[in-house]
Amino acid sequence: MSLGNSLRGGIKWLLAGNIGMRFLDFAFGVVLARLLVPADFGMIVTISVFTGVVGIISSGGMGQSLIRAKEADDNDFSAVFTMQLSLGVFIYLCFYLTAPLIADFFHDPLYTDLIRVSTIVFLMRPFALIRTAWLNRDMAFKHRSIVEVATTLLTGAASCLMAWGGMGVWALTLSGLVGALVKNALLARIVPLALRLNFDWARIRRHGGYGSKFTINDLLSHITAESKNLLISKLAGPAVLGLFNKAESLSRLPNEMFMSATLQPVFRAMSKLQDDIPQTRDMYYRVITLLMVYTTPFYIGLWWVAEPFIGFVYGEKWVAVAEPMIILVASGLFLNILYPCSVLLDAQNRLNREMVALVVRLFLTIVACLLGLNWGMAGVAWAVFFIHVFTAVYFFILVRQAVAATFAELLHAITPGVILNGMLFVFLGLIDQALSAWQHDMPALYLFAMVLAGMMFYVPAFLFLPMSQIKSESELWRTKLSGAYLWITDRRRA
Repeated sequence: MSLGNSLRGGIKWLLAGNIGMRFLDFAFGVVLARLLVPADFGMIVTISVFTGVVGIISSGGMGQSLIRAKEADDNDFSAVFTMQLSLGVFIYLCFYLTAPLIADFFHDPLYTDLIRVSTIVFLMRPFALIRTAWLNRDMAFKHRSIVEVATTLLTGAASCLMAWGGMGVWALTLSGLVGALVKNALLARIVPLALRLNFDWARIRRHGGYGSKFTINDLLSHITAESKNLLISKLAGPAVLGLFNKAESLSRLPNEMFMSATLQPVFRAMSKLQDDIPQTRDMYYRVITLLMVYTTPFYIGLWWVAEPFIGFVYGEKWVAVAEPMIILVASGLFLNILYPCSVLLDAQNRLNREMVALVVRLFLTIVACLLGLNWGMAGVAWAVFFIHVFTAVYFFILVRQAVAATFAELLHAITPGVILNGMLFVFLGLIDQALSAWQHDMPALYLFAMVLAGMMFYVPAFLFLPMSQIKSESELWRTKLSGAYLWITDRRRA
């Protein structure tokens, strides 16, 4: 199979898996939001500030090194597994001993037990990380998607049952362990890789060279993302953090559906093509064009329906989520440029320059969020907006240096998405004005009408407006829709 076919097939399966997972996450999230209170979610987010940082360190970026490497055999995988398992044991012991100190910092003794139980996952994570890296390297994204959807389904079901049973925050903690067990069991059956201890320090150092730089960058990204959570939790409390986290997670739904499904196979493809600069650059622009076309209509829709959507789906106690969500939705548009930039820089091993950009972003995030807290959740949301715009510009400058990209070419790449979604924004604005009375009186009907109107406008515009950048993509969809129509017609006649 050609690289192009492998890439398209990988994206198709990961996208299907992501849509399935996000649908399940959303459905279970609605149930949990009605069974639990914002403070329960805030406590879990607070714990993730610490566990997320250490989780990145424990992986050491060596999984990405295995994916990117031109050559990697079973001995490479077993050596990296040995290192990650050793780190996992050490990290769990550290968390077990320091949990009371973290609880004292937040003045809540419950954190002690929550941390000691939730961090058991570090003992299981190396098994899943190595097997997932094997699937990614082999571009076996179909199997990976099946595992992730099944894991999400069982984890969500477990969390809802425990929350319904009155377990509160423990429903979120214990369901994470259930998910880790399920994922490991499924991967063990699918991946033909015998995990064993292998203290081959030469292989560990080889993968650790690239992996250490990747880890530092991942760590900086994570600290940047979590620094605002830590500030909100400490200065405003877990309830406010729970509300803001819900706003951010909902605003990132389009991003989560399409980004990882696209960028993971693209990273593998760009790694194979790392010496072919023109083809890498063309792939970079193509990815940005498609992300703008496919994700932006979801951002536009969420922007218009935020308040009635939150009130109808999650209930009145979550209505405060709407204002920061609208701001964060707008900031999400810049991720369509930022993330492809990051993938290209990683594949080209420009991690040192990326590291400098991430340090600057971390500093600006802390300062901006501290200032933004003076205006509540909306102020923090505007701080995030500013950081995303700044980082997208900074990363594109690094891409220009790496593959001789130009601003004119970038503008050409985003033009279809800007035109299509600019028209969609105006159209939905008119529909919103016409249905304004329905927002409070009939929110379900209002949401249905907005979604239906948006689809009826955007799909024909995408399929038939003459734009050279998406001509092949729209032709592909017209062919598929025509084939589906003929198949349905034949079935009816039969």
